[in-house]
Amino acid sequence: MQRLRRGLSSEGRVELWKRWRRGQSISDIGRALCKPPGSIYGYLSASGGIAPRARKRNVHHLTQADREDISRGLAAGESMRRVAARISRSPSTISREIGRNGGIAKYRALYGESRAEQSAKRPQHCKLATNGRLRRLVAAKLQIDWSPEQVSGWLRREYSDDATMQVSHETIYRSLFIQARGVLRQELLRHLRSRRTMRRSRHSTTEGQTRGQIIDAVSIRERPADVEDRAVPGHWEGDLISGAKNTHIATLVERQTRYTILVKLKGKDAGNVTVAIAREVRKLPKALCRSLTWDRGTEMAAHKAFSVATNVAVYFCDPKSPWQRGTNENTNRLLRQYFPKGTDLSRFTQAELNRVSERLNDRPRKTLDFDSPQNRMRQLVALTS
Repeated sequence: MQRLRRGLSSEGRVELWKRWRRGQSISDIGRALCKPPGSIYGYLSASGGIAPRARKRNVHHLTQADREDISRGLAAGESMRRVAARISRSPSTISREIGRNGGIAKYRALYGESRAEQSAKRPQHCKLATNGRLRRLVAAKLQIDWSPEQVSGWLRREYSDDATMQVSHETIYRSLFIQARGVLRQELLRHLRSRRTMRRSRHSTTEGQTRGQIIDAVSIRERPADVEDRAVPGHWEGDLISGAKNTHIATLVERQTRYTILVKLKGKDAGNVTVAIAREVRKLPKALCRSLTWDRGTEMAAHKAFSVATNVAVYFCDPKSPWQRGTNENTNRLLRQYFPKGTDLSRFTQAELNRVSERLNDRPRKTLDFDSPQNRMRQLVALTS
């Protein structure tokens, strides 16, 4: 059952499903409705990405106006029979309505209407729920990787004279994606070719969308050769360490000296990340901050603004190529000694992060002939001052 969520009107929900059927992304829908992507995902996932059927009120059911008349009548001390006669309903209907919504003393029209709406949205029993033989046959075919459309088409041909053994592919999809029905096991989802957990529109596409892409990213292949051989200092690698509760720390490592800087972050978004990193980078001598190499994470989507603020060129690794920032990757593994996975990183202050980086930078490194990053950096600062 899709739970109504505060903040999105009925018109907004209609617009949400309209855009979803057109194939728009969750982020695009969120921007159009001024809602965060997580909220949009919550609405969609509650019904497996399948728009719930519009409620059609039975003409014999009580309306909201009827319930308000009942409430006013009870407040005025009218009997149930008198209220029933006034709104042309049977006394038993009025009695049941009042009884299941708190009784005479507690009856409220709004509460009664809300309960009626929720009750009307309860999943209806579908053919797969009531026909065990059909359900077992559909599940068996899904387990051998048949698609719902193939199962439906095969049933129509195999049982052409038995309507009880036929089911549409849409019903199969609904039984898979809307787990509130509890008809088909959720494990069967992994047998679908797409392996999605929500139904997507056939018009859905990422063509022309910039999700997960860095605009005007300069490839690592265009980075000067002296960066690769570590001949010139001042070239850095950067990344994020992730912790519990969606918390993060930025890590910067100088390629020649292995000197490490840790940066406290308020959030993972591009604005917070680039501002925080720029603040720390500006504390360094200009000669010791020439470039920064990052992976394809969208937290550096504002790389142009970062370069303007710091005069530091930003290069991006190839997709799924963490070894292109091997120095940073190795440093992040060392830092897990201080920040184990599952740690809430938001509880560390910048001063505490500085103490951790000092301890790491004071360690002798085999790659530096057992000199320390701290000592190598001091020597470079002395040369540039």
